[in-house]
Amino acid sequence: MSSLGLAVRDSATMLRRNLLHARRYPSLTLNLLLTPIMLLLLFVYIFGDTMSAGIGGGGPDRSAYIAFVVPGLLLMTIGSTTIGTAVSVSNDMTEGIIARFRTMAIHRGSVLIGHVVGSVLQAVISVVLVGAVGVAIGFRSHDAGVLEWLAAFGLLVLFATALTWIAVGMGLVSPNAEAASNNAMPLILLPLLSSTFVPLDAMPGWFRPIAEYQPFTPAIETLRGLLLGTGIGHNGWLALAWCAGLAVLGYFWSTSKFNGDPR
Repeated sequence: MSSLGLAVRDSATMLRRNLLHARRYPSLTLNLLLTPIMLLLLFVYIFGDTMSAGIGGGGPDRSAYIAFVVPGLLLMTIGSTTIGTAVSVSNDMTEGIIARFRTMAIHRGSVLIGHVVGSVLQAVISVVLVGAVGVAIGFRSHDAGVLEWLAAFGLLVLFATALTWIAVGMGLVSPNAEAASNNAMPLILLPLLSSTFVPLDAMPGWFRPIAEYQPFTPAIETLRGLLLGTGIGHNGWLALAWCAGLAVLGYFWSTSKFNGDPR
């Protein structure tokens, strides 16, 4: 078998291992998934009328606020899911299984590839579940055609891949699972500081740069434009640039730490 064939085979084996772990121990994924769902229900049913009136400048319109907030929470779901990746990688590094893998005749990069692909699949499934909750409470995307839906799905997968590589690096540098969870916390805090819940022009001037110059806001605005038919402007290119930059940074960071001296 060629080296490429061995790499694909070993990566598939590691992917199956990580998916089995996720199935046997679903509590972490479910706990992280509940955060965006609870925020969705909270902001729609508790703050929805007030927020929509404040944003639109007119009367309360909860359905309009559902359409506004769901795209942001879909991307927040990805950030939440990747925290589990950091914890899983840290567990592998500290419990001795990686030392065992290093002694075996397997492709070295297959361990990380298994984690990344498995996490992206879990993130996509989580996004579908949160999206289903959004549809159940009234989210509709009347202006999106087939191309817009394909572009939105592609953006979600790219964003999940980029954040997953960052989360893998965080897991590799963390001494234990608790530290990995804390190190990855910005992946769930940044969406709270973005345009998820209110538009940029409704924010105070001193806070607006914090929300604008970060990866979540352009991705949210791009996804919102694709699903709702609103303008995207330069946000599409910014979102792709953030995805590419984070993916490259996370990849080289993760592989350099993994290929270094074992703990």
